[in-house]
Amino acid sequence: MNLLKRCDRAFARLEGWLLVLFLTAMVILTFLQVALRALFTYGQAHWANNLMGQIDWAEPLVRLLVLWVSLVGASLVTGENRHIKIDLMSDLLPPGLLPYRELLLSTACAVITGFIVKSSISYIRMEAAFGGELFAGLPNWVGQLILPIGFSVIFLRFVLKAVSEANTVFRELKR
Repeated sequence: MNLLKRCDRAFARLEGWLLVLFLTAMVILTFLQVALRALFTYGQAHWANNLMGQIDWAEPLVRLLVLWVSLVGASLVTGENRHIKIDLMSDLLPPGLLPYRELLLSTACAVITGFIVKSSISYIRMEAAFGGELFAGLPNWVGQLILPIGFSVIFLRFVLKAVSEANTVFRELKR
């Protein structure tokens, strides 16, 4: 279990760096597009319009990076147990039953996320069969691989949480 936690922490660091990299790229590319557009429109700099034509791939890349940032961020907050929750029972249940509730919720989330992983794999297969192009000859499905990858990592995090809660429950039962 200790090895799994260390791997999870290392993966969380990687996700953090990916978020920084992706957000930086998004800001730079978007700023560059806006600046070039302003230079052409208001400054009559025709070279800016030519340069905008050279980086026509930037806008679809930024849209794709929004998807990547969303799922990498969702995975990161899931690992920190800071994802969005609707918590109605914490105040109503006695403290001794909270580990059971957490086990049930983590297991349910893992099952639901598992279905989402399966669906996203089917979606990628359909995209690959369709054969659309994202930009610069890159197939659509390559950019959308974040769907099964991101949801698989979230699934694994829910499984780790469920295993951790199961250990807590079994320790409580032994007492």
